[in-house]
Amino acid sequence: MKNVGLFGGSFNPIHYGHVAIAQAVLKQCGLDEVWLMVSPQNPLKQQADLLDDGLRLEMAQKALEGVEGVKACDYEFHLPKPSYTWNTLQHLSKDYPDCRFYLLIGGDNWAHFERWRHWKDILRQYDVIVYPRDQYQGTVDVPLLPVSSTEIRQRVRAGESIKGLVPDQIISDVEKNYQ
Repeated sequence: MKNVGLFGGSFNPIHYGHVAIAQAVLKQCGLDEVWLMVSPQNPLKQQADLLDDGLRLEMAQKALEGVEGVKACDYEFHLPKPSYTWNTLQHLSKDYPDCRFYLLIGGDNWAHFERWRHWKDILRQYDVIVYPRDQYQGTVDVPLLPVSSTEIRQRVRAGESIKGLVPDQIISDVEKNYQ
């Protein structure tokens, strides 16, 4: 049985904070892989600033080249929208019976987990790994990098450098797509 952490998000765009969380959880929790589930539509977030699904996936895949055990997935692109975690987990469990899935979420989401659809079922059937976010604590100790996708989009629009915030191989893609 393969142990797989599922790290969902819009990754709009992916940045070093996302990569650091995935790598830390992979090692600390003894997982075989972490799949970054690029979400086409988060039911709890606004769509206004969301870049095209395919472009976000492409940048995430490019950003993760050479990152052992972590990959970007388009699995949710093929499911009904909006993307509810419960539906994704149910489909994944059916399609990958040889995998045991762990849900990775930020402490900010954990604080409001009871708002999630089928949250009790998720807790009954899956392990949840919580990473610290903002002022919220987690169940794992991961590096908290002072970076956010919102900040990166704002910096690009202001003509400021994003070097050191996103992997070098996607800097030009991010600058082009978020102007």
